Amino acid sequence: MSSSTDHGSGHRPATPAVRTLLRALTALLAACLVALGGAAAAHAAPDDDLIKVFVVPDPARTGGQLATLQSIAGATLGDASRSGEIFDLNRGQAQKDGGALNSPDDQLHPGWILRLPQDASGPDVQLARDTGTQGGATSAPPASGQQSSATFTFPLAAAVAVLGTILLALITAGIVGRRKVRTAYAAVRRAVRRLGEPMRRRRRLTQRQATGRRFATDADSVRRAYGTLGEFAPTRRQPERPVHALRVDGTGVTVWLTAADTADAPWTNLDGTRWRRPAAATGWLTRGEDAGATSQASIGAACLVRAGTDADGEPVFVDLSRLDGVLSVSGDRAVARDVVQNLLAEIARTRPDTPVTVLRGADGALPVAVPAGLRQLPRVDTPAPAAPAEGRGTVRAGASRRPVRGLVVVAGTPDGPAAAELAALCGPGGAGWTGLVCGEANGAHWRWLTDADGHVDIPVLDVRLTVPA
Repeated sequence: MSSSTDHGSGHRPATPAVRTLLRALTALLAACLVALGGAAAAHAAPDDDLIKVFVVPDPARTGGQLATLQSIAGATLGDASRSGEIFDLNRGQAQKDGGALNSPDDQLHPGWILRLPQDASGPDVQLARDTGTQGGATSAPPASGQQSSATFTFPLAAAVAVLGTILLALITAGIVGRRKVRTAYAAVRRAVRRLGEPMRRRRRLTQRQATGRRFATDADSVRRAYGTLGEFAPTRRQPERPVHALRVDGTGVTVWLTAADTADAPWTNLDGTRWRRPAAATGWLTRGEDAGATSQASIGAACLVRAGTDADGEPVFVDLSRLDGVLSVSGDRAVARDVVQNLLAEIARTRPDTPVTVLRGADGALPVAVPAGLRQLPRVDTPAPAAPAEGRGTVRAGASRRPVRGLVVVAGTPDGPAAAELAALCGPGGAGWTGLVCGEANGAHWRWLTDADGHVDIPVLDVRLTVPA
């Protein structure tokens, strides 16, 4: 016996009138969106007269550092020697305060707007409109934190029509059923996200590339990071306190210690394992301790590399000498390869001529290019395994310090022969080398996980970084 109403399913099919209304609303919404797109395109401001500029910051915001043509060229062009190009673009141009740049050695004043070559990039590069006036070639760029983009307007009637159509569609969807509302809303969100994903990926890639150029020209943060290690080196009064990572910025330094270690004033504890010291605090040599041979040897054994930048855009260093063997970088293959490639570039800048050998994994991953500053060896004779030395281990990072004598890079997850060679060179009782694996590696003490958005998670430090590209 049949029934005209299905009480068991709780769902009634839409009537022909409702389906017709929905089709009409869909057509009207599509027409409004097309009209809106045409109006936006018609009213879009031309960007042919947009140029790239750099606004000289106030030294109070940069820790007292005065901007120079060389520092601007290094930050925006990746090459400090291109400062002459910036000078040529701005020679004699009157600024708002009445001054002008007449010599490469002239002091730059806060608020000056300097033209940049068109290939300039980075977080300090802004867009400004070329006014074409003789006294000032550029109009003021947008305020900090705003995006420079072409502006457009659209008719009020089109906006009202779109809003009315969306509201009517939502009311109709509510009449049809709540489940359909949720399904339609989720579908719209997925569609909008898919449409915007290519632009977001390009923006993230541009930011990561700018970070790589910044690392290549930044030597000051490296010097400050190594100087900070001296405060935790062994002295006559206390043993060494292992520093597994550092964050260096304009206002101070943050270090990651083991959970059992502490730091004296002016260091303050943030969350048990992270300690912070302001930039105004005095350095370690002013505390009455001599930098003896033991301290210097401990600092020299460290191998600090910038793994990436945190949420505030500041570099975070990790000490590869704390790996005790192998670092496994898994997740997104392309980003994992970028992580290893960046670590090699960091070592090439701070420890040139370090020996490197590259092994191929079993999954056909692309090979990793060895920077010119490192000494690539086609093959290394693996020693006979010896009994691992007794050690106390560490509370954090799972290993004791091992100086970086050589690097074994594995492109992809190591197969049987590559895994055996990796263990012979980097494992306990091996040759004492350090392994960097783009993939899963058994026995790795440190494991980093990457994603397609260009991030790397370091669980042992409880931190997420953006990887240079």
